[in-house]
Amino acid sequence: MTKKIIAFGASNSKKSINKQLATYAAGLFTKATTEVLDLNDFPVPTYSIDIEKEEGFPQAVHDFLNKIAEADLLVISMAEHNGNYTAAFKSLFDWMSRINVKLFQGKSIFLLATSPGARGGSSVLEIAEGRFPRHEGVIEATFSLPSFNDNFDTDKGVITNTDLDNELKEKVKKINI
Repeated sequence: MTKKIIAFGASNSKKSINKQLATYAAGLFTKATTEVLDLNDFPVPTYSIDIEKEEGFPQAVHDFLNKIAEADLLVISMAEHNGNYTAAFKSLFDWMSRINVKLFQGKSIFLLATSPGARGGSSVLEIAEGRFPRHEGVIEATFSLPSFNDNFDTDKGVITNTDLDNELKEKVKKINI
């Protein structure tokens, strides 16, 4: 049976550089089908216990959890806002954890991050790497792409820095899917 990859950038930016990186990385797995998600297709209000009590859980939360359930591998590229998760991802994450604290459902995760800066989202990557296993995510590998605008061709959708591209490809080879 063909394996399935669910990939997304943890941002609601319409031109998310993290979605571009997740799409590229997921495409390197040649023996699996890939579905790239856009967080804009899963709109949720900022998590609030009051909203949960008054309105219940948004359908988009259930839909996203179902997408995770379909995956053999999650390719997640974390966008960084002030050294942490984006508000859009954090709200979705909080909503999902209220339905199922083990929201990653034992799925393997290839965890990525990029940013325009030289640190490549390393702060949020470190936070996610520490947090996701508590929610039953199995981190198989991590990769940070620094200085996105200098190292990624958005027209071609590829990493242009040969060393960084080779590093990513070596990590892909080591993930069993």
